[in-house]
Amino acid sequence: MIIAKIIMNALPEKRKEVFQTLLSMIEILRQEKGCRSCQVFQDIEDENVFSVVQKWETREDLEHHMRSDRFSVLLGTNILLKKQQDIRIHTVLHTEGNAIVNAVRGNKA
Repeated sequence: MIIAKIIMNALPEKRKEVFQTLLSMIEILRQEKGCRSCQVFQDIEDENVFSVVQKWETREDLEHHMRSDRFSVLLGTNILLKKQQDIRIHTVLHTEGNAIVNAVRGNKA
C-alpha cells in the first residue's frame, strides 16, 4: 500500500476556498483506479492547516493520479497557501493492529 500525505497551510482569507476545493475533489478521487481511500483533515490547533491522506493500491496507481487534471488542481492551490504543499509518499509493507498493542502491554484480549 502507498500512502500520500499532503499538508496545506492556507492563507487565512483563502481557507474557505481551499476547503471547498478539497471537498469537491475527494469523492471523484475515491473512484479512481487503485484509490483505497481519501480523507481531508483540518488541524484542531490551526484551522488554516489541512491534511489530505490518500491510500493507493500501487505506486503506479498513485503516479497515474499525479499525472491527472485533479492533481493539477491540487497543485494549483499553491496561490492560496502560505507556502507550497508538503507532500510525503510512504510505502507500507506491513500493517499491524490492536493485537500488537495487547501483546506489548501483556493483555490477553
